[in-house]
Amino acid sequence: MFKKTAIAAALGTAALMGVSQAQAADYVIDTDRQHAFIQFKINHLGFSYILGDFDSFTGDFSYDQEDPEASSVNIEVDVTSLDTNNAERDKHFLSDDFLDAGQYPTATFTSTGFEPTGDGEGVVTGDLSLHGETQEIEMPVTLVGEGEDPWGGYRAGFEGSTTLMLADFGIDMSDYPEVMHELELYVTFEGVRQ
Repeated sequence: MFKKTAIAAALGTAALMGVSQAQAADYVIDTDRQHAFIQFKINHLGFSYILGDFDSFTGDFSYDQEDPEASSVNIEVDVTSLDTNNAERDKHFLSDDFLDAGQYPTATFTSTGFEPTGDGEGVVTGDLSLHGETQEIEMPVTLVGEGEDPWGGYRAGFEGSTTLMLADFGIDMSDYPEVMHELELYVTFEGVRQ
């Protein structure tokens, strides 16, 4: 159940700006301490919304403030880790009615470009593979912050969101109201510089 412009995130996923150095720095997304999230929101029959996330994913990114166009991000999501706080609904979403996680247990996002649009802002473009389909998506992103952490490391964090049309990924929503045909994807993460 995903839609057009964007997982890890989700991909969306995720985007990249820069730190003041001449060479891009590499970061690993910190998923161990709940400092990264891939979340989604989808309308429920026009009456309310269903919110959920993917509990298990990994990723890395690189960026350079002096050359932000060279930034990149890669995210891999365990689709079976979907959680909407309702076990029966999760089972339905993971069935072949929607995500078909038995056949497509992994979703990936690999960036192909980054276009700065302002101070700490830009649009990341990349290939999102979900439900056996790969589509190019765009996601506006913002640098949340960067700097030294209390443990002697250096961190940078980003957030971004986009809208996906589920039909673009081969997910048939024709039996559902049109308001359910798209999904909002929100990605936020911090990474530890390597």
